[in-house]
Amino acid sequence: MFIVNGEIEIFAGSSSRDFALKMCNYLGTELGDSEAIKFSEGNIFVRINESIRSKDVYIVQTIGRNPNDEFTELLFWIDAFKRASANSVTAIIPYFSYAKGDKKDEPRVSIRARVCADCIETVGVDRVITMDLHAPQVQGFFTKPLDHLYGQKLLCEYARRLGIVNDDLVIVSPDAGFAKRARSFANELGCPIAIGDKVRTAHDENAKVLEIIGDVKGKNCIIVDDFTISGGTITEVAHGLKDKGANRVFAFLSHVVLDEKAVKKINNSPIELLVSTDTVDCPAVKGSDKIRIISAAPMFAEAVRTIHDRRSIGQMFEHLKKRMFDMSFEGQLKNSD
Repeated sequence: MFIVNGEIEIFAGSSSRDFALKMCNYLGTELGDSEAIKFSEGNIFVRINESIRSKDVYIVQTIGRNPNDEFTELLFWIDAFKRASANSVTAIIPYFSYAKGDKKDEPRVSIRARVCADCIETVGVDRVITMDLHAPQVQGFFTKPLDHLYGQKLLCEYARRLGIVNDDLVIVSPDAGFAKRARSFANELGCPIAIGDKVRTAHDENAKVLEIIGDVKGKNCIIVDDFTISGGTITEVAHGLKDKGANRVFAFLSHVVLDEKAVKKINNSPIELLVSTDTVDCPAVKGSDKIRIISAAPMFAEAVRTIHDRRSIGQMFEHLKKRMFDMSFEGQLKNSD
């Protein structure tokens, strides 16, 4: 148990209670006592049921399936902790969905990620921890410290333990925009990369993959991406890989925000196995034999330990513990054959 002085507490927002409990289990501590109530007309009320005066507070709240309510609730939590005289308040946002709104790429639109960052800081947050932002430059929208974690280490280690990392493996980026991060996956696993040529003609969740650039014939392929909502892009890429003669097709993602329709699309696709983390609670995936969810909570807990001990997050990634991986993969290590 790392909480030597008893000055730190982890609390859960309504979207991340299970995730926060896993963090506490890893750290050997208890979840803080709090509650969130949503009234019939939509108002959200939050309450802390214990004294947190002079404590370092971590509030865990993902912004994923119901982003507007979840974001508003997070603001109320930060305000409540500051008014209750917390020493510091760190917002742990496992998935920050508004990171997609990172630029003004057409006239008369909002830079939504910047608006969110301003709101979070205005209510008094001292630090933010998140994972695999869709646009890394969103870090620059915050003036407070932001620790940006990466799911790559978890996903690559899981691929190794599945036994699918070999000379026939190719990492596939669904589009040019993710190519740099896909190359990082490929370098870590020691394999080549292929890239999909994707176009999106509207503000919807439907993209068209026109071509696969790279040699995938007879190869086993892992499609990597930061998130999927509809399953459209990754299933399009999977069909394209099969058309190009690929052997087995897997998908490894940082976040999934899937409903029943999207899960059905993946189940009916050439994707043999989709692996993602539990940053967003998606009940629809639980009935699918093709989808496995590993936990990012131990990694976030390790980040809390590292921050509390005043050590470097970069060094944390250089020395990730076997126990962290074991707890992340608990119950999910079935053979891929």
